[in-house]
Amino acid sequence: MSQKSFKHTPAALGFRMPAEWEPQAALWLSWPHNLATWPGQFRPIPGVFAGIVAQISRFEPVRINCAAALQPRAKRRCEQAGADMTRVTFYNHPTNDAWCRDHGPIFVKNAKSGEVAVTDWVHNAWGGKYPPFDLDNKIPPSIAAKLGLRRFENDMVLEGGSIEVNGQGLLLTSEQCLLNKNRNPHLFREEIERNLQDYLGVTKVLWVGEGIVGDDTDGHIDDITRFYKPDGFVTVVESNRRDPNHKRLEENLERLKGFRTPAGKKFDLVKLPMPKPFGFRGQQVPASYANFLIINGAVLVPQFRQKQRDAEVCEILGGCFPGREIIPVDCYHLIWGLGTLHCLSQQQPV
Repeated sequence: MSQKSFKHTPAALGFRMPAEWEPQAALWLSWPHNLATWPGQFRPIPGVFAGIVAQISRFEPVRINCAAALQPRAKRRCEQAGADMTRVTFYNHPTNDAWCRDHGPIFVKNAKSGEVAVTDWVHNAWGGKYPPFDLDNKIPPSIAAKLGLRRFENDMVLEGGSIEVNGQGLLLTSEQCLLNKNRNPHLFREEIERNLQDYLGVTKVLWVGEGIVGDDTDGHIDDITRFYKPDGFVTVVESNRRDPNHKRLEENLERLKGFRTPAGKKFDLVKLPMPKPFGFRGQQVPASYANFLIINGAVLVPQFRQKQRDAEVCEILGGCFPGREIIPVDCYHLIWGLGTLHCLSQQQPV
């Protein structure tokens, strides 16, 4: 590992990864441009993306990684979508792809000093599936340098979508992803846990099993189960026993029921339905309502043009996040790229 010594790790210095519901200084995105990510479906994507920028800019600053050559058109798109351009900043950080949750920095904050820093992990495009990924790997150091933030580098492969924290010492992840041999075949589970503890300031790692069908990330947690409060999970379930997602999500649910808080209590559990399965070219897309995005004062909720379920999920999440505006976002086109709102974004804490 690239850990200098235990006493110099972020955790030892007092840093931790805040929960997503904690105050955010900005939300980071990476402008979509890779036609191969949405094969034959790219045309509506910039407009959809600009609409998301517009919604977020109502509540907080938006910072966008975007090659200089693409910025004039991207800015026009955002203006046309009604974004508050006084809150939108473009950075000349070229990328290979748009999934900022996974190639962006994972921010940590010092509990005593308030200093915000960047943890910089290796990005290998979900086990080497989508080369090249050299530009994406440069995003964390580029952001750290631009903002003048301290950067803690670790040579473990890790994507932001594969982890979920409650901001109070707990981290949730999946075995299918973090123990996959296409990520860190040289590391045992205990070594992976130690890296997460040392660099993200967590004290305990909770493991579920498999992710949903069609997920090319090998089971990212942000398509399965999320914290909605320090002692509560919201998790997707599939009621159709013939659906291949039914068994794996039931097994995950049983694990969640068995977890205990540091105080020894059961976690509160809120269930979300899965969308009715759909896909293209014979491939089921990993549509999931768990891929919602929490920002200052609001929650953006993916919608898949399934009127009854879309509305049901908005109502459920409204109960989980009282005081935050629930904003439904049509993700029907986005999901052809195999990800939606949470996958596209990365929060920077105050």
